[in-house]
Amino acid sequence: MRFFTPEWAEAARAAVDAGPVQEGKLPSYWTWIERARTGYTATWALGVRETGAYLVLTWKDGKCVEAEITSDPAAADFVLAAGETTWADLRNGGDPGRAVMYRGVRLERGEVLAFFRVIYFFIESLATLSRIPAAA
Repeated sequence: MRFFTPEWAEAARAAVDAGPVQEGKLPSYWTWIERARTGYTATWALGVRETGAYLVLTWKDGKCVEAEITSDPAAADFVLAAGETTWADLRNGGDPGRAVMYRGVRLERGEVLAFFRVIYFFIESLATLSRIPAAA
C-alpha cells in the first residue's frame, strides 16, 4: 500500500476510528482521550506540503466516518500540513507530539483554541495513522 492513496486513506480512517493502542500512559490519560472523543465532530485535513495532497478525515459524534485524498481542503474545519521529511519521520516512529510542538506539523487554518482543546486526541490519532505500513 502506498502512502497518501485512497487505499491508505481508508486504512487510516479505520485505524483512527478504532483508536490508539492504550499502553504506556496513565489510565487517566486514556479517560481524557475518550472524553475528548465522545461526541467529537470536525473535519481534519492533513497535508503534505511538497505535493499539495491532503488526507481529509471526517469525524461525526466521536466516529471517523469518512476519509479521502484531495488537493482541496477547503471544507475542512482544521487544515494541518507537514513536509515529506516530517511525514517520513512519523512513519519511522517519530514522536507526533514533538512534531506538533516543534511545528513540523502546523495548524494552517482553523480555530486554534478549539483545536488545542483536543490536542492529545489529535496526537494519538496522528500516532495511530502514522503506524500504518505504507511505501513512500
